[in-house]
Amino acid sequence: MTRPKTQPDEQVLEVAYRLMHAEGPEALTFERLARACGLSGSTLVQRFGSKAQLKQRTLLYAWDGLDQKTEALSASTPRTPAGAIQLLGGLSSGYGDIESYAEGLLVLREDLRDPVLRARGAAWKAALSKVLVDCFAGIPGMPQDIGLLMASHWQGSLLWWSFDPEMELTAYVEHSLKRFVAAITATSARTAAGPM
Repeated sequence: MTRPKTQPDEQVLEVAYRLMHAEGPEALTFERLARACGLSGSTLVQRFGSKAQLKQRTLLYAWDGLDQKTEALSASTPRTPAGAIQLLGGLSSGYGDIESYAEGLLVLREDLRDPVLRARGAAWKAALSKVLVDCFAGIPGMPQDIGLLMASHWQGSLLWWSFDPEMELTAYVEHSLKRFVAAITATSARTAAGPM
């Protein structure tokens, strides 16, 4: 008979993700995780197998959290351009300060190296883009790929903020997205009006 788990995998993976995010992906070892969560290294090896499997499971857990956050924000977001800004502002709120954002880029590198994690990123991009498209539905002359365009602008604004993080991140993102929406709706209105 197996003994019941004293900590569910999700709780251990949360500790693993915090360790990875705070100290970089290479800091995630069974020894360090054992100290951080209070389980033995051998217990962690039994649960997760190898360091590579532990890292992948940790990052899949993080993707699950991002999917849940995106779904929750999407459910409460009005399907309007202002709602699209609200949604992306809400998704920006978890990045923290510049140090936290920089550490997150190291974690993103791990996502890009693993085909399974890249597939999760691609699925999230598609789901987020779809919600953003819905926020512009019914506006004449809007590009078909407005969702991906806006998501790309959002990601770019995060990066540009990181080089000069004087303004609070969500305020910077909101300001940038408002300018994007104003430009794209003005262009779409001219396109819909036709040649003069």
